[in-house]
Amino acid sequence: MKKNNGASFQFKPFSRKQKKILTWWLNESPYCDYDMIIADGSIRSGKTVSMVDSFIMWAQTCFRGEAFIIAGRSVGSLKRNILRPLFQILNAKGISYEYNRSENIIRVGSNTFYCFGASNEASQDVLQGLTAAGALADEAALFPQSFINQMIGRCSVEGSKIWMNCNPDSPYHHIKTEFIDKAEEKKILHLHFTLDDNLSLSERVKERYKRMYSGLWYKRFILGLWVMAEGIIYDMFSERNVYSDRLGLRGRSRRYIAIDYGTSNPMVFLDILDDGDRIWVDREYYYSGREKGIQKTDTEYLEDFKAFVGDEYPDMVLIDPSAASFKTLLRREGFRVKEADNEVNDGIRIVGMMLQTGKLLIHDSCEMMKKEFASYVWDEKAAIERGVEQPVKQNDHTMDALRYFIKTMIKKWRLPS
Repeated sequence: MKKNNGASFQFKPFSRKQKKILTWWLNESPYCDYDMIIADGSIRSGKTVSMVDSFIMWAQTCFRGEAFIIAGRSVGSLKRNILRPLFQILNAKGISYEYNRSENIIRVGSNTFYCFGASNEASQDVLQGLTAAGALADEAALFPQSFINQMIGRCSVEGSKIWMNCNPDSPYHHIKTEFIDKAEEKKILHLHFTLDDNLSLSERVKERYKRMYSGLWYKRFILGLWVMAEGIIYDMFSERNVYSDRLGLRGRSRRYIAIDYGTSNPMVFLDILDDGDRIWVDREYYYSGREKGIQKTDTEYLEDFKAFVGDEYPDMVLIDPSAASFKTLLRREGFRVKEADNEVNDGIRIVGMMLQTGKLLIHDSCEMMKKEFASYVWDEKAAIERGVEQPVKQNDHTMDALRYFIKTMIKKWRLPS
């Protein structure tokens, strides 16, 4: 499919750092012989559009008939974050292209751009055998290290260069330790971005983004710092996130049940209401066979579940994908069941943002959830010894059930104006 429509995109003014991204590869640039550029920093800071523009113009200016890699956390995020602005830029500049949707291949002139998702360790396999002249990696801090290494190894054409952008993560992350900290010796241009480097953002919008985050997430996504996750995970949780008056919620909300399945570990059900603006965790069920000294069977838990739900079936039941046996029982009883998205860190981030913006509220009767909010902590030992960012696996059962719902069902952030 060819596109050529210069009226579809208007360029905003570029900041000084964006201009450096656009020009670093030119012969007159002091960085023209560098092999890689990394742009990190806060969200919405203008990294992506300038990286896309620079990458495509470099490829078309310097090469003919070569292959290039474009990678994102997933093919879906790649289409949203990279391909959409890429096609707008090409249209605005009057450059024709062909996009094969089924094969995720873009052809611009004689050059071919292969699009990949980098969601897990197996993703590196799709790169094997490819000889590339360059690569653009969006949200690179979310990629497995094996994919980053394989991507760099594939770029063996003379004059090849690597583009990477990301939001900060742990200071022990391999992009920080292996590339940013060694930028000078490895001939890498490192540019750190803040919200002020995006000239298209108004002061009002910047203030709104600053209100969305606190603690760890504020340091990473607003200040753009590589800081370690430590201490209480949901340090933004406070009394303002607790309610006691139900205000007729059930008559005007969609209803969901989120489940963290346990046999020896506790079993948790959360009764969750979504009124279209806020999420209300209205009731909880919590049973620990280990603490009670009596373990329940799946059949007994099913009876507890039906009593918890009552006569009005929920719109959906969200459950841990590993709970195969209980999921089968629920479906046999006529419940609509959906396997939850169990991506931990992104789920934690979204829950934190909704707490910070007042879009997530917990009923005062949910005693176990309130206790876990106060004791759910980062595993500092795992971060220091293995560079892995994860919660301590204790006091986390209502936290897991809540995250399953938020990560799976909340598709659009409910932001304050």
